[in-house]
Amino acid sequence: MIAYKLVRRRKDGSLGPLFINARLRIPLNKWLQAEAHPTKGFAFRPGWHCTFTKHAPHLSEKGRVWVKCEVEDFETYDRPESQGGAWILAKRIKFLEVEA
Repeated sequence: MIAYKLVRRRKDGSLGPLFINARLRIPLNKWLQAEAHPTKGFAFRPGWHCTFTKHAPHLSEKGRVWVKCEVEDFETYDRPESQGGAWILAKRIKFLEVEA
């Protein structure tokens, strides 16, 4: 299934998660398994957090880019519209391409 994830674009052009496990460098076109990283101040919701569309009004897009992804073994998680509506929590993800 196709999904979208907002990620950080570093000055060197590499991609990384916004908050949890932020030092990770995200490769394109490689399947990644979700890992559990409990982080103080964040609800524990293991999995790659994605959206069905490029819509997450509660997050700034400054220094960040949307990436088209393929996800497997996922569940949906209902969130308020102010947070983009339903989220996808995927156990497997492949980052396909940075969206323009």
